[in-house]
Amino acid sequence: MLKSSGVRSITYVGYTKDLKKRLILHNLGKGAKFTRGRQWKLIYKESFKSKNKAISREYYIKKNKTLRNKIKNNHI
Repeated sequence: MLKSSGVRSITYVGYTKDLKKRLILHNLGKGAKFTRGRQWKLIYKESFKSKNKAISREYYIKKNKTLRNKIKNNHI
């Protein structure tokens, strides 16, 4: 999970094989459209052996606002 810097921080959830490269791309404005124009820092990550499990967990975290806020608020 990524968190934007600034007064009104927001979170972004996604999956990737190369986390370091993906974060750099997001901060250069070349990641997902949603992430453009913001600076991001990594606040939470999980690893999975299969793409299907990673996508399933990504979906769960995206839809679970309570969990997202708990993670976000614990990483100020």
